[in-house]
Amino acid sequence: MELRRPIVLILSSDPAFSRQLTENWPAGAEMPEFVLLEKDLCRELDRDAYDLAIADGHSAASRDGLKQSLAAAGRPAIMIGAGDFADSHRIHGPILELPREPKLWAVTAGLMGREILRRSRAESRTRASEEARAEVEAEATLGRYMVEMRNNVNNAITSVLGNAELLLLEPGLPALVQAQADTIRNMALRLNEVFQRFSSIEKELNVAAREAEKKSLGTRAASTGH
Repeated sequence: MELRRPIVLILSSDPAFSRQLTENWPAGAEMPEFVLLEKDLCRELDRDAYDLAIADGHSAASRDGLKQSLAAAGRPAIMIGAGDFADSHRIHGPILELPREPKLWAVTAGLMGREILRRSRAESRTRASEEARAEVEAEATLGRYMVEMRNNVNNAITSVLGNAELLLLEPGLPALVQAQADTIRNMALRLNEVFQRFSSIEKELNVAAREAEKKSLGTRAASTGH
């Protein structure tokens, strides 16, 4: 499953904040899409609309409101606040707080943001793989059950087909009964064709599995020199 391009939501009313952040974002193959949102409009954030939020929290008056909105959304977030790098970085739930040191904040936020997105995408790939594996396992279980029940179903179809044909041989059947018996016979024949196809698929899969095993053994023998 191909993942979409990650979205970084920038919450700020200062154009210089978003400009410094995007200009200092580390270059790479997975450059995110940046979306700017006025921080006064972020009371209710849609967690499905972004992968990482970076908020301008230099104003103490708006900082608490930003934290509440980001925490409620539950997405990873970086809050750029006041202070300098003598202060320790703080983590509150999904929010990482960084001081706004004039020369380093944008570079640091970019580096940490990139790593957060990498981890998030790795987790998304893992979840997608687990979901795909669960789906394949469910289909395999259904397939095994159908193979195991094939003989029982074939016997039932044969019985239905035989009784329908015997009924059609009865003289003097009303036209409606004859039409119904003919429909039963035709449906039984169709079901028989479907289950015959299952048998054919099973044989094809067995042949493919044997060929794959022989190829694997040949590759291992060649790599070991035996």
